[in-house]
Amino acid sequence: MNFDPSRLFIKCLRAAALVKGAVIFLATAQPISAEEQLVIATTGGTWEKQMRECFFDPFTAQTGIKIVSVSTATSDKVAPIKAIEAGGDIQWDLYQAGEIQAASEQHRSLNEDMTEFCRAYADNTELLPGVCKPSGVLSAYGTTFLAYNDNVFGEAKPKTWRDFFDVDRFPGPRAMPNFNDPWRVLAAALLADGVVPDKLFPLDRDRAFAKLATLRPHVGLWWKSGDQSTHGFRIGEYLVGEIWQTRAAALKAEGQPIEWSQEQAFLVGDRWALIKGAPNRENALKFLSYFLATRMHRRSAAKKPPARRSPIQRPPK
Repeated sequence: MNFDPSRLFIKCLRAAALVKGAVIFLATAQPISAEEQLVIATTGGTWEKQMRECFFDPFTAQTGIKIVSVSTATSDKVAPIKAIEAGGDIQWDLYQAGEIQAASEQHRSLNEDMTEFCRAYADNTELLPGVCKPSGVLSAYGTTFLAYNDNVFGEAKPKTWRDFFDVDRFPGPRAMPNFNDPWRVLAAALLADGVVPDKLFPLDRDRAFAKLATLRPHVGLWWKSGDQSTHGFRIGEYLVGEIWQTRAAALKAEGQPIEWSQEQAFLVGDRWALIKGAPNRENALKFLSYFLATRMHRRSAAKKPPARRSPIQRPPK
């Protein structure tokens, strides 16, 4: 799919009519200084490569605003952001947070309220419901699922969380996420223990931890970043893991013997969060407008479900 700046520009004009304080892309706008930039904290790896190809570089080509990506070693951005704000030297502008974390009191205290920004998109029927909320702008939906080394298991493959916890039938070390978003781990444990999906919430934490205790000796990797989960698979730290869809797909693309099951996958939204006092706030708002307006979602939709409706209806060329 070729990048057509003129078509993308027109699309942005239609969707980026922002309220006070925000800026839209105008045909009469003056070229932006070479020093203009936007700093986005990422988790690196596959996700960052996808964002750069589909959004970061095309945004720079259209606006002249350079996007500097800072890859952090952990999925938990709270601690570094609190340290940055406490020191008064804020260097990041945007970061991506899980939808649950973004709506939490802790994250809301660190980030701007996006209510005013979102008013311009309230009636946009091309966007998925709730794409723009006070807690941030929906960037995409992603899945966390059960993945396994296909070279190890015979005809019977692990498909469910009950299988994941069954180390007698499916022996070998496990991998599970370990950062400030534990609900998927607890939910997997409860499903493995026989809880039916429509009775899963609110999570029975005591029951979940009791089930997790039976698996703990078999967990070879508690991963804190996507890169750690992919590296762990390559070197054999685990044979069956609870990992992100994007990282499993990356391992598959490089020829690793990985397969997965969508049978009990968890669908999770991620949101762009704008840090309070961001030094490049106006550029961040421009990027969010571009992100919501651009047709480049068609390209990223092949790897991760987007925030707009149309890419889901038409596959990328």
